[in-house]
Amino acid sequence: MWTLAASIINITVGGGIFRAPALAVSMLGPAAPIAYLVCAVAMGLIVLCIAEAGSRVGRTGGPYAYVEIVFGEFVGFLAGVLVWFTGTIALAAVASLLAGNIASIVGPLGTVAGRVTTLVVLFAGLALVNIRGVRDGTRLVSVATVAKLLPLLLLVVLGLPAIHGDNLVITELPAPASLARASIFLLFIFAGIESALVPSGEVKAPARTVPRAIAIAMIGVTVLYLAIQVTAQGILGPAIANSTVPLGDAAGAAFGPWGRTLLIACATVSMFGFVSGMTLAIPRALFAFAENGVLPRQLAAVHRRYRTPYVAIAVQSALVCILAIWSSFEKLAVIANLSVLLLYLGCVAAAWELRRRDVRAGEGTPLRLPFGPLVHLLTIAVIGFLLTSITGREWALVGSVLLVAAVLFAVAMRRRAARAETVG
Repeated sequence: MWTLAASIINITVGGGIFRAPALAVSMLGPAAPIAYLVCAVAMGLIVLCIAEAGSRVGRTGGPYAYVEIVFGEFVGFLAGVLVWFTGTIALAAVASLLAGNIASIVGPLGTVAGRVTTLVVLFAGLALVNIRGVRDGTRLVSVATVAKLLPLLLLVVLGLPAIHGDNLVITELPAPASLARASIFLLFIFAGIESALVPSGEVKAPARTVPRAIAIAMIGVTVLYLAIQVTAQGILGPAIANSTVPLGDAAGAAFGPWGRTLLIACATVSMFGFVSGMTLAIPRALFAFAENGVLPRQLAAVHRRYRTPYVAIAVQSALVCILAIWSSFEKLAVIANLSVLLLYLGCVAAAWELRRRDVRAGEGTPLRLPFGPLVHLLTIAVIGFLLTSITGREWALVGSVLLVAAVLFAVAMRRRAARAETVG
């Protein structure tokens, strides 16, 4: 239980929290913490539904497995595509932030050419490390994870004396539309559970372990995020909205130049850890799609010496690098959140149906949410509220990805049927 909870926290607390306080204040002013509460309520409801589904399904695959069991192979495949697409866009978003952080340390890299060079070198290096083997990739992730939570906790605890109460006074409640848009941005830093639950088929007693681990992790993450927002906002006030490194600037104001340098350095390490971990994991989805015949077989090639999916790693790294160069963190974060919210909708529907069928996974009593389907309906309503802030262009982009995926799936199924007829 504690291992799974730690895994969820490790994946959820990524690079986004080092930028989120500035974005929240720029959109909502002093009322920024309210958006965190909206996200916490939304994720709390979503988590309950995922926990219910996870307690009833013992298969590895997380949300992909939940949706496939209920709705069949095609919808399950689309859920898998959403998992891959969300991870790809999130990876590009954090890489974009990482390039900005590096530029704040090394001034000459703040130019367009410097940014492009940073991202190309970053992903070329990570691709090479991961092609050489999983062991080297996991070592990078482990080293980077050590530096993630400690500086955040230090800022919250040691920064308390520097907080000015006037900076936290809410003089006006935000409009629903503004709150929805701000919450869509902040949802980026709460998402990640769907990735942590992929190996849930390998968890002991999932009916008991998965719900408890999710509850522990989400309570911890929510408290941490609110504390960080209140601390940084309380120290910097309205000026935080214009900061590209808000936690670094807050530490600088509270502790002096060394504090700013420490926070920026730790943020850079944290973002690098997230990028390293996702570069290790996400290419395996392309590899799996290729093995199943949905994508070209070349993507399923395995390196003769290192036994890694080197083509998938190279293609995925190039794609993410292009996305990070092409767009900003803010734009990529919204697209990632639209994708993950659609995935969450599928999980909610799957949880509802799994409950109706009374599907059970091994030993133990599955989690059964109180008040019948009310929690599922409330979750759908909250997700619907958040989706009202999505623009037509953002819908079109994610819709195009799903349309292409559906076409590839149909072609793959036709080939599979043709091969079956030939064998027959």
